[in-house]
Amino acid sequence: MAGLNHFSTAPVLENGAQNDFSGGLQNIMKGAQNGVTNGAPSMTSSDKQKGDVIDTNPQNASVEQGYQFLNRLIPLMVKDALRDGTSVHNKVVEFKHPEDLMKTLDIQLRDEPADNDQLIQACRQIITYSVKTGHPHFFNQLYGGMDLYGVAGSWLTEALNTSTYTFEVAPVFTLMEKVVLGEMLNLVEFPDGDAIFCPGGSMSNMYALNLARFRCFPDIKRTGTAGLPVMCVFTSDKAHYSISKGAALLGIGVDNVIKVKTDPMGRMIPAALDQAISAAKAEGRVPIMTNATAGTTVLGSYDPLDEIADVCTKHSLWLHVDGAWGGAVLLSDKLKGKMKGIERCDSLTWNPHKMMGAPLQSSAFFTKHKTLLSECHSAKAKYLFQQDKFYDVSYDTGDKSVQCGRKVDVLKLWVMWKAKGSKQFALEIENIFHCAQYLTRKLKSTEGYRLVLEEPECTNVCFWYIPPSLRGKTETTEWWNAVSKVAPEIKKRMVEQGTMLVGYQPDGDRVNFFRMVVANTAATLADMDFVASEIQRLGKDL
Repeated sequence: MAGLNHFSTAPVLENGAQNDFSGGLQNIMKGAQNGVTNGAPSMTSSDKQKGDVIDTNPQNASVEQGYQFLNRLIPLMVKDALRDGTSVHNKVVEFKHPEDLMKTLDIQLRDEPADNDQLIQACRQIITYSVKTGHPHFFNQLYGGMDLYGVAGSWLTEALNTSTYTFEVAPVFTLMEKVVLGEMLNLVEFPDGDAIFCPGGSMSNMYALNLARFRCFPDIKRTGTAGLPVMCVFTSDKAHYSISKGAALLGIGVDNVIKVKTDPMGRMIPAALDQAISAAKAEGRVPIMTNATAGTTVLGSYDPLDEIADVCTKHSLWLHVDGAWGGAVLLSDKLKGKMKGIERCDSLTWNPHKMMGAPLQSSAFFTKHKTLLSECHSAKAKYLFQQDKFYDVSYDTGDKSVQCGRKVDVLKLWVMWKAKGSKQFALEIENIFHCAQYLTRKLKSTEGYRLVLEEPECTNVCFWYIPPSLRGKTETTEWWNAVSKVAPEIKKRMVEQGTMLVGYQPDGDRVNFFRMVVANTAATLADMDFVASEIQRLGKDL
């Protein structure tokens, strides 16, 4: 994989080729436009004089304009957002401060409609000033890259605009979910389990909390929390904040999320978990769940699932694994050992929109307990989930969700998986681990860099950059205070210049450091070299 060339499936939009593509698209759009006209003929003045019913729907008059707008917008998106927006030769972001950006953009709403020229210009601005998350030098979040198969699936999803609650309204997608989630359940080693797509990893983790509580207190669905004992959950002190948010939302309470100590690598210590559970029981609290993490947000640590499962089995405790970030290693025979023991867990969160590179959003929740999602969440609404339908109602999966309307999140992932196959997915995930290991070795041997973890477990490479003015000095509290200001200043410069996006943060006693996340499955070693050289360039005078 080399540079931008990994976008080999993208249409070539240079010189004459761009005109060819646009012309072809115009023919397609024209055909679609004619199809609409032929299917719903417009009313002539003579028709109106005959006293026929006049269609007063204002939208119908704009259908033709809408197709003309799409005819212009789609080539613009392909060229400016997909092709140019992912070119290493262009900026990651064209930064403006909020008040300046508000003055630049035409985003105000008015009583009168905008014409197509105005809309196209507004869309061009939207692309220009948006962060290009598919850019090879976007390393800011736990996602990135631009998979064109996934984009195609996203566009088709929007064009079909359905909701996956029943087979009746989403026949293809209910079957597609069964296939895709079934494949993932096999990888998780929950062959007789159940799964559902959720709107993000935080919501998936909340599913786990709700199911764990329901298993302990099944009457809570009918009677509520009144009269129940104080419940508590356990998670590492490096875990994602969604566990606390979920506890607040469900009425468990943030104070009843007990943080368990981690080792120097950021992994939960099983013995500390055992002690924490025993202490909570002694206080009269009722433990309902432990949340382990496969790929923590900052350090990328993998908690030892087998040892944690031993503790949870001892205390009869639900074990959930937040693998939103790192769960995709299950696709790779070389890497899946990082999640040894996953088959012993009760549930898992896994976000394909992260390490697998699917477009946002794509998040799934898995449980080994076949019927528990339905038992916990079903409301049996008779207007939607009738049991006397003429087809097999087991395919009406919406009642096991906490949502009613549920966006089709499976299609983009299915298109990617169908196009690549499981082996290619595994190779891409192995590639980002290889890039992260390469960067780790490079930073070790490059003056001015210091790693937070000498051997990262995931593709999070965390490090400090020590500028020349601070090298060779005694590392006092004041010295570390000066180091803490380096990452924010370099981040400011890289954003203002638009060359790269890399996050930074403190962590416990560690002052601000860079968290370089390799999430783009098409990342190259040249991209890793750029990270090291660009931070040096931006910070050499600090």
